[in-house]
Amino acid sequence: QVQLVETGGGLVQAGGSLRLSCAASGSIFSINAMGWYRQAPGKQRELVARIISSSGNTNYADSVKGRFTISRDNAKNTVYLQMNSLKPEDTNVYYCNAVGLRTKTSSHVMDYWGKGTLVTVSS
Repeated sequence: QVQLVETGGGLVQAGGSLRLSCAASGSIFSINAMGWYRQAPGKQRELVARIISSSGNTNYADSVKGRFTISRDNAKNTVYLQMNSLKPEDTNVYYCNAVGLRTKTSSHVMDYWGKGTLVTVSS
């Protein structure tokens, strides 16, 4: 079975940094893209950043440009989110997403989500 597990969340003061990691495990053949989303309670889920596995092309939400950096290690099916200059409004549950994931035993591709990791930024 495929699983996405996020780590690295926690409590940090404004201006500080955190690095989130998400490792996809299982019998994985390929992943088209991986990304990070966040959703505060009662709020709409939004894309934070994503990266295309093959090209390394990235996309960021305007609110995090210049502060967050997404990267990946394709060999490990792992994506990272380096978060710098954190603000209280960054407080959210952050979810890892894998798009177009194909397993070694199927020709079908599917999208997967992690369970989320909480990031809390104090003022």
